[in-house]
Amino acid sequence: MSGKYLSWILRHRPDALGLTLQPGGWVDVEALLKGLEATEHAMSFGVLRATVAADSKGRFSFDADETRIRANQGHSATVELQLLAEDPPSVLFHGTVARFLDSIRAVGLLRGERHHVHLASNEASAIEVGSRRGRPILLRIDSAQMKADGYVFYCSTNGVWLTESVPPGYLTELAANS
Repeated sequence: MSGKYLSWILRHRPDALGLTLQPGGWVDVEALLKGLEATEHAMSFGVLRATVAADSKGRFSFDADETRIRANQGHSATVELQLLAEDPPSVLFHGTVARFLDSIRAVGLLRGERHHVHLASNEASAIEVGSRRGRPILLRIDSAQMKADGYVFYCSTNGVWLTESVPPGYLTELAANS
């Protein structure tokens, strides 16, 4: 099974397999595997474990006893993620492409259908994300000032920083050397 399909199920469409996300985004591993049995993505626990381990983006986590699994962030499905607010680094980054810049300049970064805007703690990660849709444009976020102004930040298990929005006044466009 691909990480993309697992991501689609755990972030966006758990109902496609008859699953409901529990608080924190968790689903029972046995229920997930049983739901997958009726699809072309049927697999053993070992294959699921290998899929999670091979995911270079760290999108998924098992709980301590590997009886539950979740996507670490990026959900559009309704779920209480149980994230704890954290102080962000003073600067964060976001990768995008030119076709979104006019909107970003006007209204900033919006979460869209997801629970949060995703931000990176380093330029390279943001450029990698922006590169998925074309030639990347790097945005610098003054997260220290946002925090001082009352914005709340969270950090997911795989190090992606999350916030509800980033107004344009906190953004600076940088050249991306990709």
